[in-house]
Amino acid sequence: MGIPFLQKYRVGSYILKQKIQGNKRYPLVLMLEPLFQCNLACAGCGKIDYPDETLRRRMSVQDCLAAVDECGAPVISIAGGEPLIHKEMPQIVKGIISRKKFVYLCTNALLLEDKMDDYRPSPYFTFSIHLDGNKERHDTSVCREGVYDKVIPVIQEALKRGFRVTVNCTLFQNETPEEVAEFFDTVTELGIEGINVSPGFSYEHAPRQDVFLQRSVSKRLFRSIFQEGKKRKQPWRFNHSSLYLDFLAGNQNYQCTAWGNPTRNLFGWQRPCYLLVDEGYAASFRELMEETNWDKYGVGNNPKCANCMAHCGFEPTAINDTFAHPIKAMRVSLHGPRIDGPMAPDPLQRNPASPKADIAQKEFPISVVVEQKTSTSTPSSSNLTRSDR
Repeated sequence: MGIPFLQKYRVGSYILKQKIQGNKRYPLVLMLEPLFQCNLACAGCGKIDYPDETLRRRMSVQDCLAAVDECGAPVISIAGGEPLIHKEMPQIVKGIISRKKFVYLCTNALLLEDKMDDYRPSPYFTFSIHLDGNKERHDTSVCREGVYDKVIPVIQEALKRGFRVTVNCTLFQNETPEEVAEFFDTVTELGIEGINVSPGFSYEHAPRQDVFLQRSVSKRLFRSIFQEGKKRKQPWRFNHSSLYLDFLAGNQNYQCTAWGNPTRNLFGWQRPCYLLVDEGYAASFRELMEETNWDKYGVGNNPKCANCMAHCGFEPTAINDTFAHPIKAMRVSLHGPRIDGPMAPDPLQRNPASPKADIAQKEFPISVVVEQKTSTSTPSSSNLTRSDR
């Protein structure tokens, strides 16, 4: 797989420590969202549907680092919104790296050419570039022409400078196995560290609802993609555990481990996960872990989760299974996911009724920075306006 040994060792040691201590619930990746503002309006995004006042708000450096310390996860994924819009992002990244945490800065890379000098290559730092496919597919996904052609040279420059670079790819309706395989070939030939891939989650606040994959369709699609992969001389490198890839191919009967990737954003600690945005917030990480009714979420437990196969919920499950069944994980790692035969059944539905959230959505009062809009319009500043989404 594409994850470096140092990261595997550090994260593996962390998990082993949690198991020795008898901790049943512990975070693997902190999803940190210091802002929601973005310079794109992707069809499948449910993260930017907020009023201008909210989009101008920022978590401070101090609040971001406090969340990192409070959570204790070994990996931090900085999302948004577009993180590079945040003026203090270099200080946030530097502070996390100083704590020996692995940082994935998720970006659409449109600002990265101008911002790259603000960062230094480190084994603890990765640019995770949003690319949903080759030129036509990606530009359609982000609803703007020309984005793909701008991103590829930036990826090449980041690699040239010695940065760790991964690609974050979401698959939607009307994808073909051949098309996805060609895209995986393209980014592999660029020399990236690995591919992060999952089916798109059907955000209730996404501008379009007709782009998302049903669960059964996702499994068949991934089987066909992996079948294409077996024809390649150059193997694709994924930024995933082998058992998560096997799950995508329909070979594992996994339930979501929502607490594995807790989310901290402008409003507080989001219940229950990065993807569900209307379930309320906790005032602290401890409150999130101890007082959230985790049993009401997951496939078969909540209609909102019915088609979810996202890595933020199921990768932690796959990693736990890897520790429980290392021989099985090694076998899949060596031979790849099974691409034929019966698929594993989905978890049984236990709560078919749509439950109301126990906690109404509300803004959690924290210290944030509000960046005022300037009256002078420039090409770079106009990309940040609400009208551009």
